[in-house]
Amino acid sequence: MKKALDPSELYKPCNIEHFHFKSTEELEDVDIFLGQNRATDSIQFGMRVGQRGYNIFALAPSGTGKLTTIQQLVKQEAAQQPAPSDWCYVNNFSAQAKPKAIKFASGKGKEFQDDMEQLIDELSVAIPAAFDGDEYRSKTEEIEEEYRKRELNEINQLREEAINSHIILTETPTGYAFAPVDDEDKIISQEQFNKLDKEKQQQYQKSILELQQRLQKLLKKFPAWRKETKRKLQNLNREVAALAVNHSIHDLKEKYAKHPEVLSYLEDVDDDILQHVRDFIPHREQQIVLPFMEAAQESNPFKRYHVNLIISNGERKSAPVVLEDHPNYANLLGRCDHQAYMGALVTDFTMIKPGALHRANGGYLIIDARKLLMQPYAWECLKRALQAGEIRIESLERSLSLVSTSSLEPEPIPLTLKVIIYGDRLIYYLLNLYDPEFQDLFKVPADFDDSVDRIDKESDYAKLIATLARREKLRPFGPQAVARIIEQSARLTGDAEKLSTHLRSIKDLLTESDYWAGFHGHDIVAGSDVQQAIEHKIHRLDRIREKMYENIHRGTVMIDTDNRVTGQINGLSVLQLGEFMFGQPSRITATTRLGNGKVVDIEKETELGGAIHSKGVLILSSFIASRYARKTPFSLTASLVFEQSYGQVEGDSASLAELCVILSSLAEVPLRQDLAITGSVNQLGQVQPIGGVNEKIEGFFDICKQKGLTCEQGVIIPASNVKYLMLRWDIVHAAKNGQFHIYAVENVDDALEYLTDIEAGQQNEQGEFPPESFNGRVQKQLESFNTLKQKFLAKEK
Repeated sequence: MKKALDPSELYKPCNIEHFHFKSTEELEDVDIFLGQNRATDSIQFGMRVGQRGYNIFALAPSGTGKLTTIQQLVKQEAAQQPAPSDWCYVNNFSAQAKPKAIKFASGKGKEFQDDMEQLIDELSVAIPAAFDGDEYRSKTEEIEEEYRKRELNEINQLREEAINSHIILTETPTGYAFAPVDDEDKIISQEQFNKLDKEKQQQYQKSILELQQRLQKLLKKFPAWRKETKRKLQNLNREVAALAVNHSIHDLKEKYAKHPEVLSYLEDVDDDILQHVRDFIPHREQQIVLPFMEAAQESNPFKRYHVNLIISNGERKSAPVVLEDHPNYANLLGRCDHQAYMGALVTDFTMIKPGALHRANGGYLIIDARKLLMQPYAWECLKRALQAGEIRIESLERSLSLVSTSSLEPEPIPLTLKVIIYGDRLIYYLLNLYDPEFQDLFKVPADFDDSVDRIDKESDYAKLIATLARREKLRPFGPQAVARIIEQSARLTGDAEKLSTHLRSIKDLLTESDYWAGFHGHDIVAGSDVQQAIEHKIHRLDRIREKMYENIHRGTVMIDTDNRVTGQINGLSVLQLGEFMFGQPSRITATTRLGNGKVVDIEKETELGGAIHSKGVLILSSFIASRYARKTPFSLTASLVFEQSYGQVEGDSASLAELCVILSSLAEVPLRQDLAITGSVNQLGQVQPIGGVNEKIEGFFDICKQKGLTCEQGVIIPASNVKYLMLRWDIVHAAKNGQFHIYAVENVDDALEYLTDIEAGQQNEQGEFPPESFNGRVQKQLESFNTLKQKFLAKEK
């Protein structure tokens, strides 16, 4: 019989002789992306390719440190790039709903904004001062007096002609009226007028009618004269404003002579000031000097000349790196804010706010894929911006045609940046499969490894621990502590030859170890502190495991750990609850009888078995038929079930146990109940590796320990799983003391020999097994079933 695994094969300790330091304070910092060469090369490639569409999707489970790695790499690359341009939004005087965007060199946008603020300050003083001068007053009074004299002269002339006809012109609240007078210039009353002779009455009436007609013609001239006067005043205002404005704007035009867009804007400002001069004249002057002009005036007429500097990179020395933590539609594209005014919401170009695309333009934008996809229409708006190569600010309501009210339509800004999205692998594969535009926009996947080879990497990993400890401001770690962390890292990967790159788990372990070091008053974290952190975390999470093991110990769940039973075996499974995994032994039983070659999987028949488990059952049934009934009918019906299992059964790691228990029932040979077994099997009878081997072994050990170790108990595992073993120290010590045994098998025959203590037996040239061997007994039983079947068929005939 083969021997159990040597205790040295059950755990691969970290050799602290390779550590030449007393604490991690002596170790230098390293990049935290240890062992991520593939991912870092991909990110650097994506950032340096200048063509459109070569954006990056970093795929890895959360907690692997991909965001920190991305930020570090992107900042290194951004440091070599120049600062991008500034962008301003200014008023579009011809179409105020469509503000104009102006591009400036880095830092020049702020300078232009300051220049315009200074111009506004100068004009806010110069323009009112120009209109408040004596010269302006005298000119406006002269124009107004000219109008009044002209109007008065015409009225007086008409009044003199009326007096010559013994008629006077009077003013009434509703206008002008004519009335006849006597020789003493007294108004003739109606009674007196009726006493006059008819000829005199007709003469008065004729004169009044002629005068009224002339008055009507004269009154029709007054509005034209007013308009003419108004034009003269407007021209005067423009001349006065031009004198106040031209000097300041002329200086700006000279300064920005090489910037056509700014020159054009300054021309528009100049024209707009002259066209809206009345907005800059104080109300008092309008009421006194221009009584017939509109009194409406903006609260801040200079607001439309402000500059909305949405992006300023003057203080930046390199390209921007923006991490958008809340990538919704508005935060990506920007927005136009509103303010309440007299019961309505109003907006203008000064309320345009930048989004993450604006801030990252010319640099790098980093986004969490899950957060991006969770926000309505954010993914579509990002794709649209990347495809169009421009940032078009538009409200979501307007984009979806949910509102028809007028709103701002800012001029789009050209977009040049690299987008790095990070998320789980599943998100990447789903987008790749279901979004036809995804491959056009994100051509560079950066796939982060979950683990790194342990060989020759322990020293580098120690430096990584030192780096993380310093970043988290933790106590230094001693060599024993570092060694224990490395061992636990290998345990996290489920492979003794690998180390975990899941930085969140490592940082959590460092933090909790630091806590226990402080609790015990240690200046340097010791190995015992790390061990206590590991055990305390398990204690926090293992309530369910404790209850399940208690049920086994009390006999509620039936698991035997001694004796031998035919058609019964202990299989092993793994349960994962959150971040905690533990092994769970399960009793598997089988019955066999004469039949038609079918293996009944009760789990599948009750819809509790998954597809992979059903596949494993079909494989083992094929193995039995091909080995024992190659030349004869397969006259067997077998039933398999996981006893006291009330949930889904999935996976093929129990197929070896299922095969052994069926063969036990066939051969009527009892199996050892002090051994548990795990492993999958193929059609050739070879045992294949499975997952969770450490947890499975520990689960059965804990049950055996509760019931009492007999020095015979153990676990059978696939030989290919030996390199994954990182068992707890109590199991290693038990193995050293001969209290518990781990057996590695390569095929079904090896497992049967351990379980039955009977030689499996090999076929001879005729395909026969030795009669007393286990396989010979199986073969004999199948031949017996076949003989019985033939007798039944003969009786039926």
